[in-house]
Amino acid sequence: MALIELSGVARHYETGAGVVTALDGVALSVEAGELVVVLGPSGSGKTTLLNLVGALDTATAGRVVVAGNDLTRASRAELFRYRRETVSFVFQSFNLFPALTALENVRFGADVAGREHPAEVAVEVLHQVGLGERMEHFPSQLSGGEQQRVAIARALATQNPVLLADEPTGELDFHTGVQILELLEAQAGSGRAVLVVTHNREISRMADRVVELSGGHVVADGPPAGGRAPSSALRW
Repeated sequence: MALIELSGVARHYETGAGVVTALDGVALSVEAGELVVVLGPSGSGKTTLLNLVGALDTATAGRVVVAGNDLTRASRAELFRYRRETVSFVFQSFNLFPALTALENVRFGADVAGREHPAEVAVEVLHQVGLGERMEHFPSQLSGGEQQRVAIARALATQNPVLLADEPTGELDFHTGVQILELLEAQAGSGRAVLVVTHNREISRMADRVVELSGGHVVADGPPAGGRAPSSALRW
């Protein structure tokens, strides 16, 4: 079952120098339980694509349908509900609240999504990401890898079916980056649709599918070259 469907999607921006095309005629389908990596250099349109799926931006043309929600026709109230109940983000910059502990940051995600027993959910997912002993620490007391795991735990606490990750390993060392990728892989294994944006081709070897963007167009869409690789085989 496809949770994410893009058809004929374009996104144009007007600037002082004219119109800039970020995406043009993009088609993409991501199923539940699938880990898809969107690969491309800076300026290829991959972050724009992620923002359209996350309802942080709107398409100029085409349709974006996620979990039955047509984002191109949704009202402001419908988009708010969609961001709360359907999609979760993991940002490269973590976006944690500095004055809240790890536990409070994660509980915030569960609260916003309206999940039952948010405190219990927060404790459970922090244990899942290996931070059971660090949940009372503030972000400033955590390493970069630990902060990213808190960000993932917050996304998991929402229990939303679509997980979007923007360069989730960009600020991390190799060992921690692989741990983060394994967590994302596990989420796809649990039935979520996971969409990861990166410029790191090595990361795409762990994906079910790799979608390559160039100049706002999809130039390739298929399994990783040579087949899917285990995390132990990755090097960067």
